[in-house]
Amino acid sequence: MKTIATLIGTASGFAPVAAMAATTGNVDNSGIFVWIFLGFCALIVVAQVIPALLLMFGLVKGVSKVVHEKEATSAKKS
Repeated sequence: MKTIATLIGTASGFAPVAAMAATTGNVDNSGIFVWIFLGFCALIVVAQVIPALLLMFGLVKGVSKVVHEKEATSAKKS
């Protein structure tokens, strides 16, 4: 009996959440300056990502070069 009461209490606890949900559509009142600002922020992010990717690719290239050289020297010794 306690479990049924607990389940009913839990289920009724979630019901008001759905009842209070907004029923209106998405209203976008953003002006042109908001979109310019967001575009500028995206430009900054992209400008930071490109050098980071180049640095990562250079790091991987350098590490793989060292590994290849190490393998070549160990193959010559054997």
